[in-house]
Amino acid sequence: MSTPEQRVRMRHLRTLAVLGSLFLVPLAASFWMYYGTDWRPARQVNHGELISPARPLPSISLPSAASVPQPRTVLLRGRWTLVYLGDGRCDDRCHEALYVMRQTRLSLNKDMTRVERLFLVTADCCDREFLQREYPGLFVIDAKVPADAALLAAFPPDTADSLYVVDPLGNLMMRYDIRQNPHGLLEDLQRLLRLSHIG
Repeated sequence: MSTPEQRVRMRHLRTLAVLGSLFLVPLAASFWMYYGTDWRPARQVNHGELISPARPLPSISLPSAASVPQPRTVLLRGRWTLVYLGDGRCDDRCHEALYVMRQTRLSLNKDMTRVERLFLVTADCCDREFLQREYPGLFVIDAKVPADAALLAAFPPDTADSLYVVDPLGNLMMRYDIRQNPHGLLEDLQRLLRLSHIG
């Protein structure tokens, strides 16, 4: 026959076991589901389409946005870059893409200096004065120039309605459909900038 002290001790042990199971059972179940089965969470965090594997882009030189005559080579290296490919005559779809790029960058507030914008022109380049007036700070590259043709060749063949994200190491890593809600691009960029220790 158990004494009152033994009964109290057993009650305490049962309470301790219940409390321990509250922490250990979910942990054990999650390990088993992740490592012991083929199940993975279906929800993805990013809004854009990951380019896997990421494609390294060739480095490029161009005049600075402030029209300083010396070449600038930091574009596509050292900062995040939003890239749009399109005809230099810039139709409504082009203006929409450039507008989304500009507004997304501005919405980053203090982090906007970590992001560049590039318009890679595939033909009929360009009314640069208009582009600089409407989209100040936008870099424009005529991809038909032989020196920059390799850059154009690194992008997927079907670039219609697409914005691209290039990481600070010069890797093409994400694609966005400009017909979708642009807030997804902003959310992804905010997350990338928060997690990134480079650029």
